Amino acid sequence: MTVAFASDFHAGPTTHPGIFSSLFATLAEIQPDVLLLGGDFVSCKAEYVNELADGLVRCRPPCGKYAVFGNHDLWADDVELTRLLSATGVEVLVNRNIALPPPFDGISLCGLDDPWTGSPDASQAFDGAKEIRIFLTHSPDGLLLLGDEKFDVGFAGHTHGGQVALRDGTPILLPHGPLSRIYVHGKFPLEGNGCLIVSRGVGCSTLPIRVNADPELVVCTIRQIT
Repeated sequence: MTVAFASDFHAGPTTHPGIFSSLFATLAEIQPDVLLLGGDFVSCKAEYVNELADGLVRCRPPCGKYAVFGNHDLWADDVELTRLLSATGVEVLVNRNIALPPPFDGISLCGLDDPWTGSPDASQAFDGAKEIRIFLTHSPDGLLLLGDEKFDVGFAGHTHGGQVALRDGTPILLPHGPLSRIYVHGKFPLEGNGCLIVSRGVGCSTLPIRVNADPELVVCTIRQIT
């Protein structure tokens, strides 16, 4: 199963809309089985998500499009964002899970509300989930709230890879959250759990620049090992 994961769009004044055109053109080439969206769709106003609407409508992965919200979404208007995203075919997972359609119906997507701005509840997010579990959280700090819940692979954003970093990728700027300072960007095997993949995200927050922390679309293939 080919999974595409995009996060931290920050549609609004700090992100040029041309980057969204590039993102959706790439998705059209890849044609993933499922599209996962890691939140922070907008900066400031929910209506800015309309900059993503046409691209999301055109993107039609056979197993669907699923999202969690980030802190900026909750600061804007998550109710309005849910309505607008639903109109594009995106299903928002707030402390709940959903089984993918066949032939991947043995896999559940488990979405957690934003760890610090929302009302996260891991027991609800994983309740009744299938044996194979994909964990979706806006911030790596969602790991702190899992308790005994297990997953096979997790996806997070929030960090922007620092957004401004040294040439070797060492971040200069980091967002709030203790694990966001540890799991800044990349793939992290976790003892006693699956691996966590942290994306640099797509857009820009606060400052309309990225230095040595390019926008990123994560694409990976999940295979069953027998």
